Amino acid sequence: MNERRVVREAYDEIADHYYAEYTEEVSDDPASEPVERFCERLDPADRLLSAGCGAGDTPLAAGGETAVGLDFSREQLSLARTDHDAMLVQGEMTGLPFADDTFDAVAALYSLIHIPLGDHHSTLAEFRRVLRPGGALLVTEGSSEWEGSNPDWLDSGTEMQWSIAGREATAEALHSVGFEIAGVWDIHDPTTEDGEKPFFLAELPE
Repeated sequence: MNERRVVREAYDEIADHYYAEYTEEVSDDPASEPVERFCERLDPADRLLSAGCGAGDTPLAAGGETAVGLDFSREQLSLARTDHDAMLVQGEMTGLPFADDTFDAVAALYSLIHIPLGDHHSTLAEFRRVLRPGGALLVTEGSSEWEGSNPDWLDSGTEMQWSIAGREATAEALHSVGFEIAGVWDIHDPTTEDGEKPFFLAELPE
């Protein structure tokens, strides 16, 4: 089974449902602290990539007109166009369609966890490739390694799949591709078995 195809088609199918669910909950999102800390680092001239932006997220909005949102779901991007002035690109995180050293910051919120485990390391290497020296990455993972699916995600009747590498494997992969970890936040997430999801803030040396 092609995991990426299943995830892409699922996000296409539930685009409106997911958008409604997201916009209702975003105001009390417990992840606001690491996201706000990340966005505060951005200078007005910085160029940001939101990798797996879906219908749009806080970093994409904070990045303004110079930001770029990338997603492989055409339906999610169509919704993002209604709320954001950023450039939007349909594409894969595993092979970013951008030149080296294009961005000052990359955010990958709740998106790496949909990439097959065998591609996590190379995807983090892609984030490093498109970042300029001194750039920052904010990425979400899960605390423990887990692969599985939900046949009725968000009560939508649509199957969704996840591939979670876990805290230790993600930290090791970030270091191995050249990042330095500047902070980790354990964010409460009742949808996960262990009840939390770590947010990694990682930096590239100057």
